Amino acid sequence: EKAFSFGVEGMQSGDYDMIIFDELNMSLYCELLDLKEVIQKIKGKPDNVEVVITGRRAPQEIIGIADLVTEMKEIKHPYQKGIEARRGIEY
Repeated sequence: EKAFSFGVEGMQSGDYDMIIFDELNMSLYCELLDLKEVIQKIKGKPDNVEVVITGRRAPQEIIGIADLVTEMKEIKHPYQKGIEARRGIEY
């Protein structure tokens, strides 16, 4: 919640042209954030700010309000070699 609130503050500040909510979709999937509140905040963004939302399992409601949706496919990942998730990379 703190990270999302921080991003919303940045989005509303006028200081940034782009805000990236990394792994927001997974936070929504795990019900760490309220979907309706997130949608309300995203819809309230200034017109000059681009919002990027990343993560698997994007809710249909997020896809519905998006201007662009991209689906990435994993081809190769260090996890396949037994390398655990790394701070700053996978989370």
